[in-house]
Amino acid sequence: MHAGIVSIVRFGLRSLRRDWRSGELRLLALALVTAVTAVTSVGFLADRVGGALERDSAQMLGADLAVRSADPIPSPFGQRALELGLTTAQTVQFPSMAGTDSTMQLASLKAVSPGYPLRGQLRTVDGTDPSGAAHPADGIPAPGTAWADAQLLNQLDIEPGQDVTLGEASFTVARIITYEPDRGMEFVNVAPRIMINMSDLPATGLVATGSRVRHQLLVAGSPAQVQRYQDWISEKVVDGQTISTPQTSRPQLRSALTRAEQFLQLVALLTVMIAAVAVALATRRYTLRHRDGIAVMRCLGASRRQLGISLWVEFLALGLITSAVGALAGFAVHEGLVLVVSAWLDTSLPPATLEPVWQGLAAGLLLLMGFALPPLAALPKVAPARVLRRDDAGPPLRRWPSYAFGVAAFFALTVWISGDLRLSSVVTGGFAVALVLFALTAHALVAVLGRLRHRAAGHAALRFALAGLVRRRGLTVTQLCALSTGLMILLLLAITRTDLLQGWQGSLEPDAPNTFLINIQPEQRSSVQARLKEEGLQAVTFSPMIRGRLVAISDKAVNADDYKDARAQRMAKREFNLSYTDTLPDSNETTAGRWLDPQAHEASLETGLAATLGIAVGDTLTFDVAGRDVKVAVVGLREVDWDSFQTNFFAVLSPAALVDAPASYITSLHVPPEQAAGLLAVLRDFPNLTLFDIGSLLGQVQHVLDQVVRAVQLLFLFTVIAGVLVLAAALAATRDERIHEVAILRALGASRRQLVAAQRIELLIVGGLAGLLAAGGAVAVAGLLARLVFEFPLAWSWWPWVAGIGIGIAASLLGGTLALAGVLKTPPLVSLREAT
Repeated sequence: MHAGIVSIVRFGLRSLRRDWRSGELRLLALALVTAVTAVTSVGFLADRVGGALERDSAQMLGADLAVRSADPIPSPFGQRALELGLTTAQTVQFPSMAGTDSTMQLASLKAVSPGYPLRGQLRTVDGTDPSGAAHPADGIPAPGTAWADAQLLNQLDIEPGQDVTLGEASFTVARIITYEPDRGMEFVNVAPRIMINMSDLPATGLVATGSRVRHQLLVAGSPAQVQRYQDWISEKVVDGQTISTPQTSRPQLRSALTRAEQFLQLVALLTVMIAAVAVALATRRYTLRHRDGIAVMRCLGASRRQLGISLWVEFLALGLITSAVGALAGFAVHEGLVLVVSAWLDTSLPPATLEPVWQGLAAGLLLLMGFALPPLAALPKVAPARVLRRDDAGPPLRRWPSYAFGVAAFFALTVWISGDLRLSSVVTGGFAVALVLFALTAHALVAVLGRLRHRAAGHAALRFALAGLVRRRGLTVTQLCALSTGLMILLLLAITRTDLLQGWQGSLEPDAPNTFLINIQPEQRSSVQARLKEEGLQAVTFSPMIRGRLVAISDKAVNADDYKDARAQRMAKREFNLSYTDTLPDSNETTAGRWLDPQAHEASLETGLAATLGIAVGDTLTFDVAGRDVKVAVVGLREVDWDSFQTNFFAVLSPAALVDAPASYITSLHVPPEQAAGLLAVLRDFPNLTLFDIGSLLGQVQHVLDQVVRAVQLLFLFTVIAGVLVLAAALAATRDERIHEVAILRALGASRRQLVAAQRIELLIVGGLAGLLAAGGAVAVAGLLARLVFEFPLAWSWWPWVAGIGIGIAASLLGGTLALAGVLKTPPLVSLREAT
């Protein structure tokens, strides 16, 4: 038994060597190498670009990871970071009064250690620079000096070079802060910034027992180092200590990076889709050319089992070899692309991981087994009688189990590569439905063409073309489905590159609010609004803001220790900014339940907060608002568009529930650079207002988006090139059938001119119909992606229909012309003799 298996394996390897030398496997090998090269190169580049984007986005945190605490950071936290090769810095931040001899103002004091910030750069204006230009800061404030916001200097009526008092110490204002990378949009501490050296903090005497101080340890390093540190410190933090990363600290950034990752994943996913089409058609060509050889071996006594094992040995060996070659080629290709990307993104890329290698190897093997299995399963069942009767195709085969395996293998591969079940489901499901519709439509079109051919009696070339399409019904349907699927992928890439990408960029409006005014008192609303109008500024809306702590959910006390998730623990401990309104904000959408009854005691929660704390519609919440319990029923959940930068809240209550609560007001507005002076004039009239400028934050988000757009453009360009190569291999899979048919027509007296005209008409029809079907499928799948995955609207566009038909015709004519040129060089007698 063992010897028999060994002999079969040896026979399979000899068959691989023989078929390779004869050229039988080169088309399939080319398809696999191209597919694996595309998958691995896209995977390597997407992996490195994604890592660079996440690393560079860390400037919004000032580090790759931050540990925050109301108490001093334990020294082992910093020591462990240094042991792992990470760089560290510390900050201490709290509200304090800054003053001069004549006035005092509330400020947000921040003491920083050398090395701050670890990611991004501070930008300041030197008080001694007459040009007043902002430059990257070369370090931190020197001992005895302070850097401050222009707003604070304006409120204190001082200039750079003058002194300001902080507690028991006096500091000389040396620079004006124009940009602080890690200044988050936190409403607890939104006063103007003043920054000093950490070594000067003890001299101020401001930090004492009971002070509202936030200590922060910043760490930065390679993704692997940071991950090891995060794994370690996650088990060490205690109550009152939190861990923040760029992905968890900013809702706006989290949304941008999530979409960036989805676009990068889509590139790799569509590459796998192209590979599946090519492998299926290349294997079909192999099986058609090997039926006779299998029939001869059956006559010589080979069993189905022996033939099946030898075939799988041959193809598995082929898969391993081509996957390894493709993975190496993919790495080499991506290294060339890295040179372009690094210059394009103006940033260095982190080292690649090994995951794309395993994905490439798995892609080659799974695509080969999944899409080569159905046609290969038929080969061992070829009847020995085929040696005598060439028309004997054997009994009908049940290939559904094989096809089911192929679909399952493909779906598993796409989920692994994309890492997004919804994205994989939409793309895979969309293409599966499209393929079925393509097949049904192709059958119907062939039937219509069969009726039309009788009306083309006066045109020989047209009659030949229509007759060939109808006579080769199965081949015509296969060609239409294959060409439509390949073109659909290319069109979807193009739509993603243009319409979807533009829709994503357009999701952040150019006139989105970039400034918040806070601490507006109730009696100041109308006067502040009027003053803003005088300066040509228009506030979006004035929203009441009330501080409240969640103390109970459905009459059960909220305890942070009851939650395992770190974010849930933070939410359970923090105070919320509550608000109330009669109408649903424009940037919100109710996803469950209903909107609030203004006269009832009800609440509407942001969906993410509700999921984090395990709150559902129907629960009751109790908030401690200024020492008074406010109990409300949760009647709805809202999806909040954080990208809008409107004034949004995690929890919105009915007006009746908070009507007596002490509130200040907040408003957001768009302030163009040329109107910044007008806004400062408003602040001089209302000195109690606090300005929070998120223009820099918006600039960071836009910079991340621009980087992703450039990366996606390059990745799409490469995937389109890979798709064109694989599509060419798929078209070549029908070359043998066309050669045989043209040989018969030439033997029957058809002229070269008639054959050329008939071939072109046939290809014109096939290409045009395939392009039309592909355009419809690509637009439909793009619409599903925009709605279900990327969550922004996709405008209707006419260009995919024109491009689909045009590219379909061009691709079909090009492939057919190459096939016809080979036929014309081959004598008809030779072609017919080979077919007998």
